[in-house]
Amino acid sequence: MISPALDDALANAANHGASDIILREGQPPVARINGALFALETAPPGAADMDALWSACGALPGETDRDASLAAGGGERFRVNLHRRLGERGAVLRRIKREIPGLDTLGVPADLLREWGTREAGLLIVSGPTGSGKSTTLAALLDHINRTAARHVVTIEDPVEYLFEPALCVFTQREVGVDTPSFAEGLRRSLRQDPDIILVGEIRDAVSAAAALQAAETGHLMLATLHASACAEAVERLELLFPQAERDAARKTLSGLLIGVLCQRLVPARSGGRVAACEYFTNEALSRRLIAEGRLAELQDLIARGDPRTARPLQDSLLQLVREGTVDETVAMEIVARPQDFARALKGIASGATSTRR
Repeated sequence: MISPALDDALANAANHGASDIILREGQPPVARINGALFALETAPPGAADMDALWSACGALPGETDRDASLAAGGGERFRVNLHRRLGERGAVLRRIKREIPGLDTLGVPADLLREWGTREAGLLIVSGPTGSGKSTTLAALLDHINRTAARHVVTIEDPVEYLFEPALCVFTQREVGVDTPSFAEGLRRSLRQDPDIILVGEIRDAVSAAAALQAAETGHLMLATLHASACAEAVERLELLFPQAERDAARKTLSGLLIGVLCQRLVPARSGGRVAACEYFTNEALSRRLIAEGRLAELQDLIARGDPRTARPLQDSLLQLVREGTVDETVAMEIVARPQDFARALKGIASGATSTRR
């Protein structure tokens, strides 16, 4: 159990819509709300508070780094990183929302994701920077599948975030460090657990990448996240996880197994809060060839020119948000790779490979 003072601080932050809380021993807590940092008007956590937090997260007194999950008062759940800085203890707690949102509320291509989720086998990747809502998108997709199809879903997470209530699906949720030693080992073992769908919280090394491809190749629907800011970059990052000598074979395997990639990021909205801007593509005949041959610059061009029902570049998503008045033009200009092309596209002027679909 954490201390009552720390419990109150976490509840206060949650009530204000904080996504993250930064704790530093002897200093006031800081909350991240809609991407901005705010100091909380509450007492700094002391040694006793941090002792209790360390214990509640299962950390030993002298432990320097640990990832864990935490259930606080009022039913709030957090993903926790414990660490030390200059010898003093600190922690970052990411709030896990209790209610799984519907796909249609997230600003992602919901119909396309639902179609991807009907596939019997293959690899579906959701990418984006830290805090971009990747886990929430995949949870919303699994929640939709839970209400529409009878499947056994195995998840390997660090830590477990959303808790699923079985409807038509059976869920086996496993936490790295508690139920399995690593993503790679949990993924490898999951193949013996009669799964239909496997979710791995993050592909982060060659072992987990190879296991993910094996799972997709042996008839499972594989859902995974990667840290990447564009779809082609996500494909490249997955390839680069493999040793040099294995990359050619990995590209060819990936080209046939990949269902699609969704890359998302959260952008400040004019009315407050944040909205999703998305890039995505469904892996079909031409993109399969480009991936197999490592022609990823051409893949990014293909996404810009593709059918908007199955492919869309980030710039088109931002153009729509700006034209709708949801996002300020200056905010979008800071995000796009080619601001001058974006400005021309806003005026309806095509430029090179820039897409101006409406």
